[in-house]
Amino acid sequence: MTTKARTEYEVVVGVEVHVQLKTRSKMFCACPRDYYNAEPNTHVCPVCLGAPGVLPVINREAVHFTILAGLAMGCEIPAESKFDRKNYPYPDLMKGYQISQYDRPLCVGGALEIEGDDGPKTVRLERIHLEEDTARLLHRDDGAEPYSLIDVNRSGVPLMELVTKPDMRSGHETAAFLRTLRQLLRYLEISDADMEKGSFRFDVNLSLRPRGTQPLGTKVELKNMNSFRSAQRGVEFEVQRQSAILESGGRILLETRGFVDATGETASQRSKEEAHDYRYFPEPDLPPLRIPAEEVAALRERLPELPDAKRARFEREYGLPHDEAALLAETRARAGAFEEAVRAAGDPKRARAVAHWLIGDVARHLNALGADAELADTRVTPAHIGELARLVEERTVTASSAKEVLDAAFESGEMPAAIVEARGLRIVSDAGAIDEVARRVIEANPKAVDDYRGGKESAIKFLVGQVMREMRGRADPNGATEALRSHLEAGR
Repeated sequence: MTTKARTEYEVVVGVEVHVQLKTRSKMFCACPRDYYNAEPNTHVCPVCLGAPGVLPVINREAVHFTILAGLAMGCEIPAESKFDRKNYPYPDLMKGYQISQYDRPLCVGGALEIEGDDGPKTVRLERIHLEEDTARLLHRDDGAEPYSLIDVNRSGVPLMELVTKPDMRSGHETAAFLRTLRQLLRYLEISDADMEKGSFRFDVNLSLRPRGTQPLGTKVELKNMNSFRSAQRGVEFEVQRQSAILESGGRILLETRGFVDATGETASQRSKEEAHDYRYFPEPDLPPLRIPAEEVAALRERLPELPDAKRARFEREYGLPHDEAALLAETRARAGAFEEAVRAAGDPKRARAVAHWLIGDVARHLNALGADAELADTRVTPAHIGELARLVEERTVTASSAKEVLDAAFESGEMPAAIVEARGLRIVSDAGAIDEVARRVIEANPKAVDDYRGGKESAIKFLVGQVMREMRGRADPNGATEALRSHLEAGR
């Protein structure tokens, strides 16, 4: 973003996010919701095919999931809601209309706290409503004339749409909102929010206005963004593009633009000079939804401890630094594994040691499996991590040997104590054995000895490392240091 753009124009961003809900069946029929790996057109029935005369039936769990999301973000849950028909012709819309919600959504208002450009920031929500997803167009080009096929498996999947107020002011804040929202949805376990599978999709609405003014500028809608990074890059490019047009005296067109990931630019897709008339009217086949207060209260009881609250508790309860607590609270599974491992370690005071294993060497193994891998995807359990932390804290095994133990546990699933015994990795505390090795190391490293005796205190760390290497990482580091100092001081 140019300095001029930042100074003379204020960036105004709002987002619309579509989230597929993780129910067992579709929104208005009993077809399986999980279609991702299915053969095309195998999870279908007359309802999701849009056959004449069929009647939709509301998926109760999809309604509950949407209300849970609203409660987690402080939305008002009206006592009555309704579904509407949104009419528009498109090849992937089987009935020629979509069952959605227009003027009486399930959730109104609310907000989400994010880390903004200048610190914590509140992004207000307009609404959260529930609708059905469309079918998928599969475009083919076999060398002859291109054509498209329709896969109806996705048609009717429960789709929650969240609309924000235009409260974000940069690409960074846009990406921060999307990250925070996806984390929350996964904590609630109402969606896998997987962008690669299309279960978390978003459009960005952006405009510029002269800094210090209130009226909004002409809005441009950005599509085709499939990552947080592309959302940030798309906004930053648009700010530059629109700033240049305004500076030259030009006019911003009301249009939809697609983000081109390969170039980091946006390209015009269609004009929006004339807004579509969706001809909304109440869905005649579905009665209004009445949500009793006691049902909302019961759903509120289902809310888990949310990420910010969990992070704050980890800092308070376990004495973790902010960054470590935030990493461990990043996912609900990771946070649960941490606390279970602390219990397995046998002492809450070992929480810092458990945290270091999870954030360090355990994370290294998980990253090798994929970005979203969790401990549950491996042979290692929280009990393994807790036992390993305990063995190190009790000086049964050295930290360097413990890394070898962890690697072996990921391969075999054996518990750390068993691996220590099987591989002979128990720490050597025998003063005589350590002293003998210390003597050999001193004789073999005269330069390090001279450095130490000449006042270079750090030279002893090198010598300790040599003792540890000769003893295959099993020597007590404190014992090794004491033995070396004894001989080095005696020879001054």
